[in-house]
Amino acid sequence: MATNLIVRGAPQEYELKTAAWQDLPKHLERRNLRKVMIIHGETSWQAVKGYFPDLSAYETSFYYYGKDCTDEAADHFAKLAKEDQAEALIAVGGGKVADLTKLTAYRLNLPVVILPTLAATCAAYTPLSVVYNHEGVMLRYDIFPKATDLVLIDPQVLLESPYELMVAGIGDTLAKWYESDAIISQLAVKPIEIQVAEFAAKKSRDILLAESSAALQAMKEKQLNQAFIDIIETNILLAGMVGGFGDEYGRTSGAHSIHDALTVLPDSHKQLHGNKVAYGILVQLMIEQKVSEIRQLLPFYHQLGLPTNLQDMSLALTEKDYQQVAERAAAPDEMIHFMKETITPEVIIQAMRDLETLTTDAWS
Repeated sequence: MATNLIVRGAPQEYELKTAAWQDLPKHLERRNLRKVMIIHGETSWQAVKGYFPDLSAYETSFYYYGKDCTDEAADHFAKLAKEDQAEALIAVGGGKVADLTKLTAYRLNLPVVILPTLAATCAAYTPLSVVYNHEGVMLRYDIFPKATDLVLIDPQVLLESPYELMVAGIGDTLAKWYESDAIISQLAVKPIEIQVAEFAAKKSRDILLAESSAALQAMKEKQLNQAFIDIIETNILLAGMVGGFGDEYGRTSGAHSIHDALTVLPDSHKQLHGNKVAYGILVQLMIEQKVSEIRQLLPFYHQLGLPTNLQDMSLALTEKDYQQVAERAAAPDEMIHFMKETITPEVIIQAMRDLETLTTDAWS
């Protein structure tokens, strides 16, 4: 029986439509907000600022977020927000921008609005932030007791986002099914909340496997289609529902623990989050001895260009590297232990080595 289950189902308001960002003034007006602070990316801001609405009727301040969601960054922007007397924070960017803005807003008890420029994670949807240190090593997840106030998604904006980031987002979202199934499958009784999370996770996997190719073709052609919209909503809405309704039963387990462990290797920082998670799915399945499932996924991985092994990520691990990664992945507080088996560093190293052998043999 699931225990200590808290549902954090959705943002207070969520809207996806063409030109959705142009409704931002209307939403601010409804909330009686006049002073807003906008935290944005760098490259993404240059690409999307033409879509950003006219806020000349409001008091605004704009800041570049600085590349990482860290405690120090949140403290910095909290100080700026106080100086600016901001009544709300608006994030315009990808997952790290959203996470940093949520973390900052929580510290100030201010409303937060998110205008995503990527559909690579469910960060726009979920009331949590992944916090890193300055070296890019993941430290922790902070889960907030308050939902994001508003999410506005313009699919036309996302259509022009980097192709490789969408691919990585698909890899990250694909993990929702495999990680949650490893936990939920252990339950003899599944509460309704868990059933919703399980449905969302399985639906995510099915849509990604069926529609990713057509969605990515839309990006290549710069032409919206239903598959692209479906993948956006899968990566953001459905993916957010898995953890939102499932709580710890719908969050991360094996794949993300492998991702988090890889961050201790400086060379891994060149790889996108979702690519490392996609690799982590295969390591998790190897730990679970689900080799046939790995074989079923390999053609999809190759079609999209997701990494199937360390070699695909240009990572050559020494014995010391393997040990360091495995010990981090198997640390007592890691979510990999939500899986059925007792996971030791030795089990992880063996799974990583077996995956190298399988994927090299399968495609040599």
